[in-house]
Amino acid sequence: MEASVRTVDCIGMFCPMPVLNLARAVKASAVGERVELLADDPAAKVDVPVWCRSRDQELLGVAEREGGGWVFTVRRAV
Repeated sequence: MEASVRTVDCIGMFCPMPVLNLARAVKASAVGERVELLADDPAAKVDVPVWCRSRDQELLGVAEREGGGWVFTVRRAV
């Protein structure tokens, strides 16, 4: 059974809002659930991987987003 996916749209938001909103979504998720963060702030390319490592969460991937920005896929690990 596939775990559900939450999408957090932070397009147009600047640091630190994408990471803060990601943290809230991960906290509200069950272990194993995925969160997709949509962000176009260049700082997110650095901040999201650092946040995942420091919080023991799993960054599954980063993809270019049509229209600009990125889609960060994070799995709640703990």
